[in-house]
Amino acid sequence: MPAGVNVPVLIGAVPLFTVTSLTLSEGYQVARIAGSRLAQLVSPTTRTIAVEAVLVGSTRLIVKKRLEAMALTSRSLAAATAPTMNVAGLPVVCGMTISLDMQISSLRFTQSNQKREAIDVSITLEQVPRSSLSAIVGEALDTALAAGAAAIPSVSGITPVQRQLGGPL
Repeated sequence: MPAGVNVPVLIGAVPLFTVTSLTLSEGYQVARIAGSRLAQLVSPTTRTIAVEAVLVGSTRLIVKKRLEAMALTSRSLAAATAPTMNVAGLPVVCGMTISLDMQISSLRFTQSNQKREAIDVSITLEQVPRSSLSAIVGEALDTALAAGAAAIPSVSGITPVQRQLGGPL
């Protein structure tokens, strides 16, 4: 990403500008072959994305309510949101991946005395494919992101730190 640009992590239509960590977990299920010492990879495991972020500013409670609506935490919110979730899941767009058909499986908000004007949020999303077409489109977008990211200059190049002997105390 170019320097000085704060690109948000999009969870559905909610932009998160202060994400502190994002973890993508995926793999394969391993099954033992009966009567053998061998094992084989059976199927991909469920893709999981864990996001840690801080909600700041005067709109933090609005963002909290929007995340709750997408997580379907109450019956009234579920009734309003569920019809759109039937067609497609939540898209998650970030610098690491574009994942369609995600569903919030866990949502935790924390407020502390040290940060009264901020809310820490922990979100866990699991992939729940709605159709094979959306799975193919999601993988194509994820591949396009990987190819496009390679072409964009990065600010995270390795720059050695100059060592100073006998520097100021």
